[in-house]
Amino acid sequence: MIFTDISVFFKSIIDSDIAPVVVCDTSHKIIYMNPTAISRYEKRGGAALIGKSLLDCHSSDSNNKIKAVLEWFGKSAENNRMFTFHNAKENKDVYMTALRDENSKLIGYYEKHEYRSSETVTPYVNI
Repeated sequence: MIFTDISVFFKSIIDSDIAPVVVCDTSHKIIYMNPTAISRYEKRGGAALIGKSLLDCHSSDSNNKIKAVLEWFGKSAENNRMFTFHNAKENKDVYMTALRDENSKLIGYYEKHEYRSSETVTPYVNI
């Protein structure tokens, strides 16, 4: 079977990511959460957050920063990634990443978590 809809592959990539992925449109509406995000944010509503504003989940200080980054994304198609903070407890860096259509128009953003701890699982075990 040959898939012609590449979106199936992209959804599979996002869904298999061990980091939470929350995708928002330019009005800050949550349009997608991968299974890790749904589980991680279960106490805040989990899947019920989809369709709601991301801004309702953050402090006014964080909201101001999110809005400023989105505005910066809109200034240039070259502005696509902003470091937002380091989470020492989980040893990860967190970024806001712009999402653009095929014409480089800003269509939304997502938060990207990049873990810095070395993997502890044995490579290629049980294959």
